[in-house]
Amino acid sequence: MLYLQLFLSFVKIGMLSFGGGYAVLPLIQEEIVRNQHWLTASEYLDVLTISQMTPGPIAINAASFVGTKMAGIPGSILATAGCVTPSAIIISFLAWFYFKYRDQGLIQGIMSGLRPAVVALIAVAGYSLIITALWGGQADLLLSNLDRQALAILAGSFILLRTKLIKPIAAILLSGAAGVLIHFLGS
Repeated sequence: MLYLQLFLSFVKIGMLSFGGGYAVLPLIQEEIVRNQHWLTASEYLDVLTISQMTPGPIAINAASFVGTKMAGIPGSILATAGCVTPSAIIISFLAWFYFKYRDQGLIQGIMSGLRPAVVALIAVAGYSLIITALWGGQADLLLSNLDRQALAILAGSFILLRTKLIKPIAAILLSGAAGVLIHFLGS
């Protein structure tokens, strides 16, 4: 039963993950944290962190990690297959349709309308991740509950990435090193 749940949950995510990448994060969180309760909000953030550090699309990496946690290697294979199958079918049809009708005004209008919605999905995911990272997912967003070390790491990473002083993998490695240093200095 768990195998089927993993497969179907990630089929659902795969079918609804328009915009890909960061736009799919709220869908993954809704399904694996809120609906299925397979991960806590903190574990979800850890999975996203690991998914960012490994090659490949975030949704597929997350499916692999969640599947492994819940049901080992077979669970990983089924969750990943569930995530990929709808996309493979849908994109094959859409690619054919797009290349056949891409110059039509209706298609251009649809694409123009979808772009802002995808940005909104990314913004919602970012907001949720910031709350979890800086307040531990608490409902009370009080300054007294703010994790100041996490804020410093977030701000430093943001500035270094935005100014292109370092590459994303370097930001991840430096942030991890900062977390270790803060842990040992705080102990």
